[in-house]
Amino acid sequence: MNWEQLLQRVYDDVAPSLGEGKVADYIPALACADPHAFALSVATLDGAHYGVGLTRTSFSIQSISKVFALKMALSLEGVELWQRVGREPSGTPFNSIVQLEREGGVPRNPFINAGALIVTDALVTRCGQVDAVSRLIALLHQLSGSSRVACDPEVAASERTWGDRNRSLAYFMRSFGVLKNAPEIVLDAYFRQCSITMTTHELAQAGLFLANDGVDPLHGGRVAAHSEVNRINALMLTCGHYDMSGDFAWRVGLPGKSGVGGGILAIVPGLASVAVWSPALNAAGNSLVGTLALERLSERGGLNLF
Repeated sequence: MNWEQLLQRVYDDVAPSLGEGKVADYIPALACADPHAFALSVATLDGAHYGVGLTRTSFSIQSISKVFALKMALSLEGVELWQRVGREPSGTPFNSIVQLEREGGVPRNPFINAGALIVTDALVTRCGQVDAVSRLIALLHQLSGSSRVACDPEVAASERTWGDRNRSLAYFMRSFGVLKNAPEIVLDAYFRQCSITMTTHELAQAGLFLANDGVDPLHGGRVAAHSEVNRINALMLTCGHYDMSGDFAWRVGLPGKSGVGGGILAIVPGLASVAVWSPALNAAGNSLVGTLALERLSERGGLNLF
């Protein structure tokens, strides 16, 4: 496959739509992002990298960090994790509290905010408040091959200041006994986790183990069990885009995880990892042009799993 030509054709397809959608402004530190910015990177299992646009510009990965946090939690907790968080699509916005009350404080899946707080809670229990994030950063350094991956203190502070909905979710789950640690400790780790910044080049490389049955092709070592990779990819496909996950699966046909910073990580099992960034979002909080780019990439490259 001629990846360079394919990515250029995808960019040409989506360029007229750049600027459509709305940048996430409920987190003030994200509101200044350029809605016309765009980057698309592909990392393949043979060690090659391809890209178009601002592939070396760092952005806030936000909820994409949940993929790597889940990998850590599964390695540390195993099947016990599923006693506190489900594996079903939510069909509701990523920060909804409605289902929690109806379902006894147990979040539907690890990729909505409530479920991600449970995953972070598990990491805090196992690692401690500071080490939970430090170990996540270390994992991303290893997987991406880049030491530049870091938390953005301005974004973390903005999340903390404007994080009342996440606070509500945490205290609500605590009232059901589902959240084990003090909510503010878990929230602090969660806000810092969401503030991690990466380039699409780094993110595509970091996600490559999910296309390679859990083996990190950069160093050759296994970082996740076969069963963990299967489950993470399945959850990305069914739950990775909140209440538009079904639409993403229908249009793109690949496991994917979005973030309100405008990034999306997508996995082509056995072949490649793809990262796209375009800050303007659709109504569900997913990158509007990023989703369109992945749809075009999947169509033109024959990558749809179905």
